Order: sequence, then C-alpha cells, then structure tokens
Amino acid sequence: MTMECATDPTRTPPQERDGARPIFLVGMMGVGKTTIGRQLAAALGREFIDLDHAIEARCGVRIATIFDIEGEAGFRRRETATLDEYTRRPGLVLATGGGAVLSGENRRMLDERGCVVYLRAGVDELYRRVARDRNRPLLRTADPRQRIADLLAQREPLYESVADVTLDTGDQPVAQVLRALLPLLDAQAAGQTHTTS
Repeated sequence: MTMECATDPTRTPPQERDGARPIFLVGMMGVGKTTIGRQLAAALGREFIDLDHAIEARCGVRIATIFDIEGEAGFRRRETATLDEYTRRPGLVLATGGGAVLSGENRRMLDERGCVVYLRAGVDELYRRVARDRNRPLLRTADPRQRIADLLAQREPLYESVADVTLDTGDQPVAQVLRALLPLLDAQAAGQTHTTS
C-alpha cells in the first residue's frame, strides 16, 4: 500500500540574500536539530525547514503513520525526494531526519550542495530527550535506550563522513550552542574544513 502526498509545484523559494550556501543539520533524533536550526536561521536571517515536517505537510499525516502504511523503505523514498528538492535551495537552514544519512544518494546531496553540521550528543542525553516521545516509530521497542545506542553506532560514521562542522550539544542551552556554532560556521566558510567543538 502507498500513500498519495500532495506536492506544490507552484511554490517558489523565497528570494535569499546573495545565494548563500545552504546549511544542513544532521544528527540523531533528539539532538536538537529543529530547535537549534530554527534559532540559527533566525540569527542568520535565513529560511528554516525541518525535512520531516515538510514530508508530513505534504502527506497530511505524521511520520509514524507513513511508517505504518509504507514501512521504513517507503518513508525513506519520500525523504530522498524531498531532500533532493530542499538541498537545491540557496540560503536555507535545513534540519534533516536522523536517518537521512543512511542513503548514499542523500549523503552525496548533502556533501555536494551545502555546509553540513553534525550535531552530536551521547546516548544518555538522547534517551533523556526522546524517551517520552510517542511519535518516534524507530523507538517502538522494549528497550528504546538500547535502540538509540544501536542507531548511534550505525549512523555516527555516516554523520562524520558528511560533516563539515561537528558540534557537541550535550545539555547546553540553545543560546550557548549557537554561540559555539556561529564561529565554527564562519571558519568553515573561510576555508577551514571539518571544524569540531
């Protein structure tokens, strides 16, 4: 079974200042990609898009429902198509889903089309943030903490492979994360590669 999701071919991207290189946030569920991304976009005067929210808006249902109807493979196909569209937009701050890096095609798009920021946190911190979230289909398991540990072990090398900038978020307030991130982005834009904090 597949779902029909609306597309909006008439929508044109907003005019961005100077066609700036987009910024893509990658990392595990619960690391803060949406919260940090929204604040980063505001600080830079850019448009912010959460990829999972964009998929939900098109399909009219939650990600968990897409998983229920089409399975993870069906969701991943939708994710790749939506990522392809949004990674072409200049000046965007885009928060990807935690599993977006699983596809080699997705990693290529992220790597070639923008500056990739890997937001990193440990298993305990991630579990603390998402333990009560019922909208995480991959955590519908008897031991969600172990599932997070397994997913992190699988995905961390992929996040690192595409990252231009890596930043540990820990339990810091968003304002503090931004204060650390902005100079790293400036350094990366100035030609220094793969900065870490």
